Amino acid sequence: MTIWWFLQYTVWPAIAALGFAMLFNVPTRTLAACALGAAVGYLVRAFCLEMGAQIEVAVLAGATVVGFLGILFARIWKAPTPVFTVPGVISMVPGSFAFKAMMGVVELAHLGTGSPLLIETVVFATKAALILGGIAIGIAVPNLLFRRQRPVI
Repeated sequence: MTIWWFLQYTVWPAIAALGFAMLFNVPTRTLAACALGAAVGYLVRAFCLEMGAQIEVAVLAGATVVGFLGILFARIWKAPTPVFTVPGVISMVPGSFAFKAMMGVVELAHLGTGSPLLIETVVFATKAALILGGIAIGIAVPNLLFRRQRPVI
């Protein structure tokens, strides 16, 4: 792993998170934390992939780190947790798998059901769904573990 590898897997996700955060008007004071969460989460994902993990597991690990950082940043900056977690995981959304699955569906509709094409389409759709599930679980579990109980009034 070189310095280029490190920069590639931290700078680009941070820029994507900043753009997404600005698009949805998060408070300006929280932008640095949004970028940091995205960079660390994507770095964990990339490291897991380098160690041989499947993409679904790597995304789950990265999203879980973003979830824990989101809780920490929310307490420090006194902002809602989704301000930090949603931009933090935006770079992990499985766009290429979803695109390939939809293109496979279009081809299946046009050409008819061919066994290799059907299997390939189902594989891409399943990967996209599992990655999205990993993102959702990774964000939700830290929030469930560290939920603050509010007094009943």
